[in-house]
Amino acid sequence: MSLRKEHELHGRRYSRNLGVGLALAALVAIFFGMTMVKVTRGDYQMQPSEVQNGN
Repeated sequence: MSLRKEHELHGRRYSRNLGVGLALAALVAIFFGMTMVKVTRGDYQMQPSEVQNGN
């Protein structure tokens, strides 16, 4: 049991920090998902270069 009541500023700050943290986690999840799709499809591999004759 707390001896002093928490100030309302702390509640608003906690809510804002929670929102920013959730937004950051969503952004990381989107980037991770995009990376996994790109890697599993093989888009990251370079195409074999064509052989050039005598340039």
